[in-house]
Order: sequence, then C-alpha cells, then structure tokens
Amino acid sequence: MVKEYQTVSSVAGPLVFVEGVGSVGYNELVVVTLPDGEKMKGQVLEASKGRAVVQVFGVTAGLDVDKTSVRFLGETMRLGVSTDMLGRVFNGLGEPRDGGPAVIPEDRLDVSGSAINPYARSPPKEFIQTGISTIDGMNTLVRGQKLPIFSGSGLPHNDIAVQIARQAKVLGKEESFAVVFAAVGITHEEAGFFMRDFEKTGALERAVLFLNLADDPSVERIITPRLALTTAEFLAYEKDMQVLVIITDMTNYCEALREIASAREEVPGRRGYPGYMYTDLSTIYERAGVVQGKKGTVTQLSILSMPGDDITHPIPDLTGYITEGQIVVSRELHRKGIYPPIDVLPSLSRLMNAGIGKGRTREDHRGVADQLYACYAEGRDLRALSAVVGEEALTEVDKQYLKLADEFEKRFVSQGRNENREIEETLDLGWELLSTLPETELKRVKKEYIEKYGSKFRKKEA
Repeated sequence: MVKEYQTVSSVAGPLVFVEGVGSVGYNELVVVTLPDGEKMKGQVLEASKGRAVVQVFGVTAGLDVDKTSVRFLGETMRLGVSTDMLGRVFNGLGEPRDGGPAVIPEDRLDVSGSAINPYARSPPKEFIQTGISTIDGMNTLVRGQKLPIFSGSGLPHNDIAVQIARQAKVLGKEESFAVVFAAVGITHEEAGFFMRDFEKTGALERAVLFLNLADDPSVERIITPRLALTTAEFLAYEKDMQVLVIITDMTNYCEALREIASAREEVPGRRGYPGYMYTDLSTIYERAGVVQGKKGTVTQLSILSMPGDDITHPIPDLTGYITEGQIVVSRELHRKGIYPPIDVLPSLSRLMNAGIGKGRTREDHRGVADQLYACYAEGRDLRALSAVVGEEALTEVDKQYLKLADEFEKRFVSQGRNENREIEETLDLGWELLSTLPETELKRVKKEYIEKYGSKFRKKEA
C-alpha cells in the first residue's frame, strides 16, 4: 500500500527522518519528492514509534524539510534479472551505464536474498582454474567457496581482479561459466580501466558489471554488492550457470556502513565501525555456496584494501572469521617488481584439499604445494639470517634453499598480466624448482611422485 507523508523533521547526511508514519517496514522502498519535482529513491533503514529513518540514494544537500514529501511504496528493493544482463555494464543501482537499453526482466528478485539453509548446502569440491600459479598451485579456489584477497592501497589488486575475471574457468566439463563483477566506490579512472579491459579481451560477453563510483552517494555502496549477488544467484540457481562473483573494494563498503552509522548517531564499535559490521558482512559473504539439487554455484572473491596494510584491522579481521581463507597481496614483493605480488606464506585456502588431487587437478598437487611452501619459508628465513651473518656462513644446502626462494619469486610467483597458466604447467614449474634441491630434502612429497613427475627435471640438470 502506497503512503505519502510531508512530515520530514530533519536531514543528516544521506539520512532523512520522517515523523508520524505508521505500518512502515524495514528495507521498504521510498520515493522522495523535492520541491522542484525531482524524485530520488530511498530505503527505510529504521522504523519505530511512528518515526522512520530513510537512507536516500542521492544528494541531500539543500533539501527543504518543509516542502519535501516521502512516499512509502510498501515493497522492498527488487532487481529485474535476465540472461540479457550478460555483456552489460550497470551503475551501482542496477541502471544501465553502457548506453544500452533497459533490461526486460525475466523475474524481479529481492536484493537482500534469502539465507541458504545449512542443511541444503553441499560441500564445495570442484576446482576453479584462475591461471595464476600462486592461487591455483598453493591456495586453490574451489567452486562455491568465498575467498577474499587482502591487499593495500597502491597495490595491483584491480589488475589481479580483472585477470581472474578474464581467465577463470572450470576444467573438464562443458558448463556455462559467468563472472559478475561489482566495483564499489571506485574512481572514474578505475571504472574506465575495468570497462576497457573487459571489452578489449572479450571477457565482457560472459560478464555482468556493476560500477559504483566514488562520487556516487555513499549509501549506494551498500546496495551494489547485493545487486551483484542477486544477479549471480539468478544465473546460478535458475539458469544452471557456474558464477564467479568478484567484489572490489569491500573496504569502501565498510566505510559507507560507518558513515551511515555515524549519521544515525549510533554507539561506535572498534575504530568507529558499527558493532553489527560482522553480521552485515556475513549477509554478503554467506551468499556464496553450492546448493543441493542445483546445478549452478556461486563462488565469491572479495577484494579489500587493508588500511595501513594492517591485517588486524576490523575489516580484514572480521572477514577472515567469515570466509574460508585469504589471499594476501604483499607490498614487499610489489616493490621488487613482481606481479602478481601474492605472498603464499600468510595466504590460505581452507577448502583447497576438497578441490585438488587425482581426477580434479593432479595426484601430486598437495605434496608439491606443501613442499614448495616449506622450502620457500626456509629460504625466506635463511635470507634474513644471511643478512646478519653473511652468506659465507651458510652451508651448501642452505645456499640452495636461498637460491630456490629467489627463483620461486622470479618464476613461480611472477607471471605476465595476460599469462594464463594451466594447472599442469604450474605443477611442472613447481617440480622444476624443487629439482634444484637434493632428493633427501623433499620430505613432503611421495617418492613415487618424485620418480613420476620430478625425475624429468633432474635429468635436465644432469
């Protein structure tokens, strides 16, 4: 039932306070009509005791409280979805920004989604190849997983995001694969970069882009990830597609949450962020998964730039509790000119074992990953030690570890922005690096795998 009120009492940032309202629901859509006839959309953020707090998707500067009317539409925000969205670019509210026509919807879905019953979830177990060795080989992404990328300001996380969007695929099966890309609070320059890259490489044909710009209203940032996930759920569960959702940057999303909480004069939590931020983030991250009886899946890669490179900051800290691991982008590797500067030591994929091995990637995958991790960690420790005591004080084996750590960064971690490595290529490269060590040092791989996969590289050395 549509109800209209002209009882706006005050305005605080993006929030409009309306008095004397009745029967208004949380998340209900509203239309705010300004004195000059301009209309802006909004959403009910809070409703109690005849008072409603409305967050407006637009600029509220100069709003006249006496002559502004608010119409409550009696429904929550819905997105018109269709397979025609593939190959299209939308703004942060789901409106076309590529100059194309509006999408004729096949269905209209609530952007808040609905929680997946834990009993209906199936454990993720299918390998997704991103073409990036540090992810595929060491921190494997599995279909239905939520795996965030922890980065920092000035690091090339956007380049990594578009490379994954371009290259990601499911091996061994002829299945429809799509990418839903949501950019939250980005600059015009970044928006241009994303659009050019997707169009130039042809990745746009199987992708849906939602771009929320830095000069768009901050409350729009709260909606954009939910639009992307609603689209992904439609493509996955109604159209049987395998969907990868990439969201960048979740830090901008959390800053918008803090701004709205401040405007509402809520009691702040850690570092000024609202106390319910953990719950709010979970409503986004937990929308990834595999549902029993559904052929399609939703996999999620969320990118967040850690303020001050602090991994203990509330945003990465809470994200780590909800998601299944993390990929950490290193400033130290970036300074060395290595791309992608992914540090495998603090990185982790908790579902990796479910998606690798015989019949999925290769039988030696787990052993190779463990051995490379151990050898690189040893080489990094020796690098720090040699800086103190000098390389001359190291044993011959220590020097081999030191060399392996350097080669690991130069050859395994480092790859071109358009280089798409197959998983076989990644594992063979791992064996090639391990072949520089004596066989007695390879304690984390089975001898049969050393003979089957590693011996050919040892013969080359000889």
